[in-house]
Amino acid sequence: MSARRRRSLALAAAVATAAALGATAAPSASAAEIPLSGYELTWGIKQSYRTYVTTFAQGAFTPTAGARQAENNGAFTFTGGTGTYDSATHVTELGFQGALNVKSTAHGFELTLSDLKFDSGEGRITADVERGGAVQDDVPLATVTVTRSMTDMATTLTEEAGQVFGSASYAGAAGDPLTVVKTTGPEPEPSTTETATTPPASPSTEPTGSATPTAGPTPSASPTTQAPTPTPSATASPSTAPATRGEMADGTLDWGVKQSFRAYVTGPVAKGEITASDGATQASGNGAFTFSGATGAYDTEAGTLKAAFKGAVTFRGHEHDGAWSLDLTFSDLRVSLAQGEGTLSADVDNLGETSQDVVLADLSAPSAALTARDDVISLDGVTATLTEAGAEAFGGFYTAGAALDPVSLAVTLTEDAELPAGTGGTDGGGNGGTGTGGTGTDGGSGATGSTTGGTGSTVGGDLDGSLASTGSDVPVGALGAAAGAAVAAGAGVVLALRRRHAMVE
Repeated sequence: MSARRRRSLALAAAVATAAALGATAAPSASAAEIPLSGYELTWGIKQSYRTYVTTFAQGAFTPTAGARQAENNGAFTFTGGTGTYDSATHVTELGFQGALNVKSTAHGFELTLSDLKFDSGEGRITADVERGGAVQDDVPLATVTVTRSMTDMATTLTEEAGQVFGSASYAGAAGDPLTVVKTTGPEPEPSTTETATTPPASPSTEPTGSATPTAGPTPSASPTTQAPTPTPSATASPSTAPATRGEMADGTLDWGVKQSFRAYVTGPVAKGEITASDGATQASGNGAFTFSGATGAYDTEAGTLKAAFKGAVTFRGHEHDGAWSLDLTFSDLRVSLAQGEGTLSADVDNLGETSQDVVLADLSAPSAALTARDDVISLDGVTATLTEAGAEAFGGFYTAGAALDPVSLAVTLTEDAELPAGTGGTDGGGNGGTGTGGTGTDGGSGATGSTTGGTGSTVGGDLDGSLASTGSDVPVGALGAAAGAAVAAGAGVVLALRRRHAMVE
């Protein structure tokens, strides 16, 4: 129990004693303390972390002492929550029963979380962490955007969480939503407020909480405000009247596939490499990929676009006796869009077996309109959501509906139109940028780049008592740099992760 909570409970006890002895007055702040009991806290830590543990790491979660886990490797619930609610400051402090053991013999780690605490005033969740026989009390695992209902509250993982779960990139990453609910019995009726039985959020957190609705409508409002506005005639360059339909002259596609997957491949577990070739390049720092040489057709009036891009990306990892257990090549990336919605696909070579035109992701652009400016159509921030076929291609490491890296594309409508400069994988002079994974090597100039990982790669963590290279958005690997720039959009890359043999170090 934290010092702050002990002081609060001691103060409440002192007030009760004074009242029993016939004291004529009690401090107003302490009189506002109301005991709480019968609460539950549900939090999944991070979905990709759970998937990593149970699939790739071949590990398990074992809840004990009152904790439980939802089916299908779901979130964890800690029970028996007790604490206090201050009706003057509206701060709720609760501690919960239950423990969670996380263990992987294959990857050599084990840890136990217990004594979880939620503090609405500080907006955080803490836990005692046992690892290697040593216990660290009240480790802050996440900050919480507290809401009045205390359900589905957004969480952000801390630097300490990165140390606990084995990936430094967890710091600042979004965790699973957190819910705190009353499950048993009524609370004592307060004399001055009706909200004590369902404690509201701390006033200090309300500005953060109230900001959430502001942030929420923005994406949905964007299509509403943007879609009707642009038209080919209104937004075209005054000096140029582009055709409304035809064959594109050139174009690029910028996409990182999935940041944490890149980091995993080059990290200390897979110890692999990433190679971009045949017209594809990779940005420095193990960044996103740019695919070039677009061919296809567009129709700005109908809002349709179909484009194919040159280039291939190969991911290799887990070398055993000269052979790679992970050996995937993605090529012939294709984008199909109609009124802002569409798909992305690619040919996938997995350990020598090729599947063509696999639909990897559903695409959704910020606007339904295709607008040409200076004979260039650009789309930025196109979201890519994993399909069932894509999930199968990932070998079950991801579930359908998971977010892939956002994508951007730019295509030219005439031969003399200039593509906008971007950060996807070229340096402006036609040289292929290459990312490095820790002690990796640069691939030099040209259309081919290589990223080779080492023990100091972009993934954090180690194999001694913590999860090695857990993902921020995926079960394996830590988040690296964000996918790319204002130059390219929507393509799909299929990642088939069938294993030749078990990927165990």
